[in-house]
Amino acid sequence: MRIAQLAPLAESIPPKLYGGTERVVSWLTEELVALGHEVTLFASADSATAARLVPVWPSATRLSRPRPDPLAPIANLLARVAAEADRFDVIHCHVDWVHLPLLQRLAVPFVTTTHGRLDLPYLKHVACTFPDAPFVSISNNQREPLPELNWIATVYHGQPPETCSPSNDRGSYLAFLGRIAPEKGPDAAIKLAAAAGLPLRIAAKVPREGSEYFNKRIKPLMEGNRVEFVGEVGDKDKAEFLRNAAALVFPIDWPEPFGLVMMEAMACGTPTVAYRRGSVPEIIEDGVSGFVVDDESQAVAAIARARELDRREVRAAFERRFTARRMAEEYVRVYRQLTGDHRRTEDVTTAAG
Repeated sequence: MRIAQLAPLAESIPPKLYGGTERVVSWLTEELVALGHEVTLFASADSATAARLVPVWPSATRLSRPRPDPLAPIANLLARVAAEADRFDVIHCHVDWVHLPLLQRLAVPFVTTTHGRLDLPYLKHVACTFPDAPFVSISNNQREPLPELNWIATVYHGQPPETCSPSNDRGSYLAFLGRIAPEKGPDAAIKLAAAAGLPLRIAAKVPREGSEYFNKRIKPLMEGNRVEFVGEVGDKDKAEFLRNAAALVFPIDWPEPFGLVMMEAMACGTPTVAYRRGSVPEIIEDGVSGFVVDDESQAVAAIARARELDRREVRAAFERRFTARRMAEEYVRVYRQLTGDHRRTEDVTTAAG
């Protein structure tokens, strides 16, 4: 199939450091190429891919100085897509909502994967405006705030198995990986580590808007506890960080749409102790790849139990459910469904004419 992938422009594909959606787009794109499809990636010029790259902006906008007006790169993206749309069988979008008015007016099947939270009240207005636009969710839980969207599938993320070699060692510390923000629970992670009597290592991005929260809330909690702040890490360091941990702690306080770090820990053979929010019960097999808990006392008990899990079984759970090949094959089924529906619609229109 001739497939276009529309990537976010905040990070390169793949991202140099933090960037969950961009990493998934990269894994999907490369796996589709490996499956023999003709793939075009619309992304920033500093991206790297085996697909045909259409550079729509000189570099990832988050690292650009000065930072551009965020709508300017999007305008370039949409212009380039419109100019080439007729060369594709299907267009797969990862850029939220901005493409919908354009692509609904082009005679090419398209689908949007929603990567973010959907429990924001203003999104109801968007859903009402585009009732026929097809969407893919990344967990079943993610759909709940907007059941009126035209959901055609749920496709869990997947990554290449070779991105992380699992470790059978029990690990010597707890890991927190992601972004410093209240909803991610770094403060809760520090408290859990102290209660469990284990050191904590935090590998996290501190976004500009989160610097005050980090300095005033998190740093004071780190003092006097066995907490090491590693900072933002790339893929190689991330794998080493996760595979040497006793467990990943994931004490979130928001409806997590997927939680890429849980899958990444699983790939390393590292169990996860996660709060029952959002997609967590869908991703973690309780007692197999980690534990799903409801409060701090359960989490502390689960941390001790997590160290006794068979890390080979944790890795096996990843290989069974979360590989990039499985993700790509499921998306191909979505693409074929869309192109088949499109052909049937064209046939009906032709017959009526």
